[in-house]
Amino acid sequence: MAGNVRPVADERDGLLSFLEQQRYVLKLAAHGLTDDQARLTPTKSTLSVGGLVKHVASTENGWIDTVLQVPQKPFGEAMAEYQAAHRLGPEETLESVLARYDEVAARTAEVIAGIDDLGQAVPVPKGVPWFPQDVEAWSVRWVLLHLIQETARHAGHADIIREHVDGGTAMPLMAAAEGWPETPFIKPWTPQSQPA
Repeated sequence: MAGNVRPVADERDGLLSFLEQQRYVLKLAAHGLTDDQARLTPTKSTLSVGGLVKHVASTENGWIDTVLQVPQKPFGEAMAEYQAAHRLGPEETLESVLARYDEVAARTAEVIAGIDDLGQAVPVPKGVPWFPQDVEAWSVRWVLLHLIQETARHAGHADIIREHVDGGTAMPLMAAAEGWPETPFIKPWTPQSQPA
């Protein structure tokens, strides 16, 4: 996948394609990292690249559960899982969280393909302090737009963290992941190309 979304056929294709693009650029921030590097929190934030991938996968999966109206876990249990989803644990690997993210993406595509009308109501879960109390339902369309927004926000966080880890930035990482030749404009990322 290149740096831009391909031309899209319709609204559904556009929403899913832009979501996939944001997933891709988030995963690029992890390109070439070791598990230990993926756990690093090199800024004042407690976020790591691996933790961000894990969090966004968990968040997307939760939103698809909301679309499907899967019963919510008790708030305390859900909050504990939410907090744990921000960290790449010592027993976890970057490879495993990236694979999980791919599984979540496939689930999203499958669920959305089975919904005829993107205007279908998605009831707002009750008892969640950051959800509006005066809105009864979102639409599937709104959920997809929200997932694009959420993923893009965290892809930006991951870019900053990655640059602090080893100097890797988005375009050289993309060039490396996609096998672009070196040009006067872009030198693909390599571990050796980063400042010491």
